[in-house]
Parts: sequence; structure tokens; C-alpha cells
Amino acid sequence: MSIKMICSDLDGTLLQYGRKTLEPEVFGLIEALADRGILFCPASGRQYTSLRALFAPVAERCAFLCENGGVLYKDETCIGKTPMPRALAEEIARDLWERSEGQGEVMLSGQNCAYLMERGLGMLDRVKFIGNRYKIIRDPSDVPEEIVKVSVYLHEGVDAYVERFVPRWKEANCAVAGPYWIDTTLANKGTGVRALCKVLGVAPDEVLAFGDNYNDTAMLDLVGYPYIMEGAAAPLRARYPRHTPRPEVVMQALLDGKTV
Repeated sequence: MSIKMICSDLDGTLLQYGRKTLEPEVFGLIEALADRGILFCPASGRQYTSLRALFAPVAERCAFLCENGGVLYKDETCIGKTPMPRALAEEIARDLWERSEGQGEVMLSGQNCAYLMERGLGMLDRVKFIGNRYKIIRDPSDVPEEIVKVSVYLHEGVDAYVERFVPRWKEANCAVAGPYWIDTTLANKGTGVRALCKVLGVAPDEVLAFGDNYNDTAMLDLVGYPYIMEGAAAPLRARYPRHTPRPEVVMQALLDGKTV
């Protein structure tokens, strides 16, 4: 079966941690793939503003899976959104804030704005670094729109907090989303890709996807061609037989007509 769409996680996959810009070759690959009828879609916990700026040279040829699947964009239009029940989102936000022992900062995501409950521990700097639109708030009730994702930023790292939060909020797909983030949302990258496929008329079996962390598994389990990064955790490398050091290697192989 032919590949019609490529979905790629961003931080830790297509963009290495600490990097602010993509390698120029990525844009050339996306253009070449588009010319062959293969749509590229960044699949990230970032918001649309950040993703569109990062992919500006090729944005018109991409779809965007934002907020870990909670928001979908194409042609500068929101084509899908999965809001959380308001009471649940506020309860989770307060729990993440109160039970992180003063070490966690909370971000509530709307359609294209991040609402920050911050303690000066680095979350605001990170949000500025990736180019998110944001507003500082004092309480979850201050968010003036539907909430699609609630996250906690842990400046010392997530390890000490995984068992505290992930089992407690399974109903909201709570998952580690990087070295410093734990996310909750009713969507996930799998539901986001499925919804995008339905809108675009693409079968999940015709999708190739790249990921590096546990919040990528729903997407990788759905698609026909899942790839895990070679630097991912051992259980993830064992779960998916296709490994790659960089998505660009596989994208170029696809353009060269090689088996992927």
C-alpha cells in the first residue's frame, strides 16, 4: 500500500532537544514529498502558532496536529478540536499545581493560546523559546475559552512525579511528554491522526509516523508504518521494530524508492 501522509513528533524526533530551528534539508524533503502527493504533518504538543512559525517555508503544504491531537489545522483553518470537560480540566490543573510540591508549573492550552500558572521555575522561558502565544493566569477558572490540554512543567525532571500523576489521570490520557513535561488531554496523537485521516480521505494504513516518547504510542500503534527513534527508551524500541536515528533518513529513502 502506498504512503500518503507522514506524521512526525517534533521535540526529540525531528527537532532535537535544545534546538530552536529545523535543519534546512527538512524543508526540501517536505517539498519533494508534497510533489509526490505525500502530505507532511508535524504531530506535537506545541500550539499552532509555534508549529506554523517553525515550518513557515513549507507551512502551506502541511497539515498540523497540535496540542497532542487536541487541535488540528490545515490551510490556516482549525479543522478539528477536542475540548476537555471544563470541570475535569480545572480539577487536573489544580491537582498538578498543588501536588507538585512547589516544583511544578501548569499550562492550560486553548485552541491557539497557552494559559500559564507559573512559579518562575522555567516554564515561561520555555514557552517563549518555542514561540507559543501565552497569557499569565492565577487560577484555571481564568481561562476564557475551551481547554484542550493541561500540562505540568517540572524543572527538575518528570521522574519523581510519573507515578504520582500518570495513574491518577488515566481518564485524561496522562503521559510523559518529554524530560520536563507531563500532559493530559482527552485527545492523543492517535485520535488526532485518525480524525485528520477522516477529513483528508487517507487510511491510517497509508500513514508513516515517527515518535520518541510514550505520548507518541497511540499514533504509532494506529499507523501502517511506525518508526521509533533509536534514542528512545528501551521498552519503546522493543515495541516497534522500525528504528531510525533521524526521520530525514527514512524520508529520503522513501523519495529514493527504497522499501521503508
